[in-house]
Amino acid sequence: MAKIRITLIKSGNGYSPDQRSTLKTLGLHRLHQSVVREDSPTLRGQIMKVKHLVMVEEESNATK
Repeated sequence: MAKIRITLIKSGNGYSPDQRSTLKTLGLHRLHQSVVREDSPTLRGQIMKVKHLVMVEEESNATK
């Protein structure tokens, strides 16, 4: 499956507790922190919930 890079670009402070917990579930704790995850429908749903706080990029297959 494809991998995607998720980067936190805006703080979760001031947003609802369920959005902050979604960021924590994604593994994002600090601004400009990035994580690489396997693409899945569940992950896409989590990203949609906090799309205004994160930036999503496709990972190239050449990079491991």
